[in-house]
Amino acid sequence: MAATPIIKNARRSLIGLLVILVALAGLLGLGLTRSDATITPKLALDLQGGTQILLAPRTDDGGTVSAEQVQQAVAIIRQRVDASGVSEAEVSTMGGTNILVSIPGRVDEATLARIEASARLDLRPVLMEGNGLTEAVVNELRSETAPELPEEAGQNPAQDAALLPSPQPPEPGSTDWVSQELLAAFEKFDCTAANLATVSAAKPELPVFTCDDLRRTKFILGPVELTGDSISDASAGLIATSSGASTGKWGVNIRFNEEGTRIFGEVSQRLLNKQAPLNMFAFVVDGQVISAPAMNGLILDGRPQISGSFTQESAQTLADQLKYGALPISFTVQSQEDISATLGSSQLAAGLIAGLIGLAIVVIYSIFQYRALGLLTVASLLVAGLLTYLLLTYLSWRQGYRLSLAGVTGIIVAIGITADSFIVYFERVRDALRDGLQLQEAVASGWRKAFRTILASDTINFLAAAILFALAVGNVRGFAFTLGLTTLIDLVVVSLFTHPVLTLLARTRFFGDGHPASGLDPRRHGASYRGRGRFAEKAVAAESAETPEETEKQPRSLADAPGRRVAKRGRGRSRVKNQMTIAERKALAAAAKEEN
Repeated sequence: MAATPIIKNARRSLIGLLVILVALAGLLGLGLTRSDATITPKLALDLQGGTQILLAPRTDDGGTVSAEQVQQAVAIIRQRVDASGVSEAEVSTMGGTNILVSIPGRVDEATLARIEASARLDLRPVLMEGNGLTEAVVNELRSETAPELPEEAGQNPAQDAALLPSPQPPEPGSTDWVSQELLAAFEKFDCTAANLATVSAAKPELPVFTCDDLRRTKFILGPVELTGDSISDASAGLIATSSGASTGKWGVNIRFNEEGTRIFGEVSQRLLNKQAPLNMFAFVVDGQVISAPAMNGLILDGRPQISGSFTQESAQTLADQLKYGALPISFTVQSQEDISATLGSSQLAAGLIAGLIGLAIVVIYSIFQYRALGLLTVASLLVAGLLTYLLLTYLSWRQGYRLSLAGVTGIIVAIGITADSFIVYFERVRDALRDGLQLQEAVASGWRKAFRTILASDTINFLAAAILFALAVGNVRGFAFTLGLTTLIDLVVVSLFTHPVLTLLARTRFFGDGHPASGLDPRRHGASYRGRGRFAEKAVAAESAETPEETEKQPRSLADAPGRRVAKRGRGRSRVKNQMTIAERKALAAAAKEEN
């Protein structure tokens, strides 16, 4: 016998859910064998401990750091840490000027670079380039420890007024900036750490000596033409050729704002068709040249791309730094130490025990209230728990998610939300049974009514979680995240598992015939109409105002019909009459007329 469309849809839903579960499990399996994935979600600072970094402010001119600068730096550092995929990190001030950063687990070099780098971006034209790998530079790079930098780096040689031409050229890319005195100083300039330390204090309106990040090439760069303030967005991505094919190399895609787009378009027009190195412009980040590409075409859309010796991690780090802006002040790492968990495994165990107690209460209530149907509630909760576990573990691996005690609380709250959805659905099915529908029809009718209620309830819960996640910080965001995630999981489970399984169960003899232990017995729920012309005696007897003696005295107009009992007066008569067919009402009216 061919399956009906309803059965096919139910099977498709179950297969779709199975595909989702298998796909998540498969991805985690690959991560365990080929990457750093774990079999459980990573824990947050309050449950695992982590690394605490104390940043001390440092100004180039030795001035006082204002409270506004510190608060701006806190906001930028928090955005950078969150962008790196580290969840549940804490960023706060200490002593008014210092910044304390607490990160779950151990801090890698990329995250540390995100935190302490100022990421000031300048766009300067290239006036001259040379070999930066002199003997002094090579010896410094080979040394095990970097040389100690002077507290006051001094002035960059290119900004010495005695070396600059007079009058100064009006255009940043003019070769008139390179005087004979400046060229002689450039030949003596080495890409040592001490020399590079002078770049950060360079004046933007004057040329500068600097080097690339690998110290292989040194440059004379003209005055700044664009700054990082003109950037509206930045992202990491693979560099593509003109035909759209991927080169396999990573770069940083920049999008300028309206003013930046205009200025960069003028720069590209000026540099186009010039000879090297005058056709080059340099992206200077924190004083060092990250990339110095040649201008091969007009870029009028304000979307250049920084290329260089990037890895995926370093490109993403630079993109995050440029996206969220330069720090208003620079910092040095004053201390870095490991910290223990503030709550520890005992609190996590207590939270899990509380969740298990809540789950047990829901299971006991479901079995007591819905009998065998309650087992479907248990199965649905197990599926929801499995899906939640796989998603949190996957997000912990790929997005750096960390599970905190607040997140555990959100999962526990979700147990009640999920159970509410099942109760609404089952009660709608029971209501349909009370109205006289067969079980298969009651399941379809109950699902149509229940899904609207479930969708409205979950939508409100999800919006509340989304608003809380957007406005809050720290552990509160962890609670909002798990609450929103489990709310979505509730919709998936009730749609792809609970309803399809009940649809299939309604075709079985145990549930379809209304076994007393099924939880879907029409007689137990007071069904008043069970098919055409067939009324439940319990409902009629309970609602009729007549005594057995009065019933015997009443004329029986339709009593001869098999399986029928019709009340003559009272609420039972009115309800039964409303449930008759038109033919039965006409027959009853004709019988009453003959009696009169």
